[in-house]
Amino acid sequence: MSAPRVDFYVLSDHKDNGRALLACRLTDKAYNLGHSVYLLAASEPQAAALDDLLWTFRQDSFIPHERYPLAGEQDSPVLVGTALPTDRAAQVLINFTDRLPEGLERFERIVELVDQQPEVLAASRERFRQYRERGLTPESHKL
Repeated sequence: MSAPRVDFYVLSDHKDNGRALLACRLTDKAYNLGHSVYLLAASEPQAAALDDLLWTFRQDSFIPHERYPLAGEQDSPVLVGTALPTDRAAQVLINFTDRLPEGLERFERIVELVDQQPEVLAASRERFRQYRERGLTPESHKL
């Protein structure tokens, strides 16, 4: 398997829900391109908020998704959880945490979400450095 592509999406400001809305927009885009997505949240409340927002962030959007670990037996193309699944694979990992995800080599693409909040910026710079130390070449996209 080849090394994953790593992309940092950098918002120009800090709004309360800015990173979460960006996560939903990128999930929507990946889903519509036929990719499976795993949204990695930092906490259960954050995972629940992302789960809710995926249903409501845009009126004309429908993203079938489930919480991980799965409550049902469905094979949803989008999963939201606080730990990476060992029993399922996804093409795209959207990292909504402040740490480098373990097992990142299992994904084709890793998406990092950055806003201008000082602690988010500092943690993002550290992850950028850690990706480079692992031999990956992260790219930044200013929005």
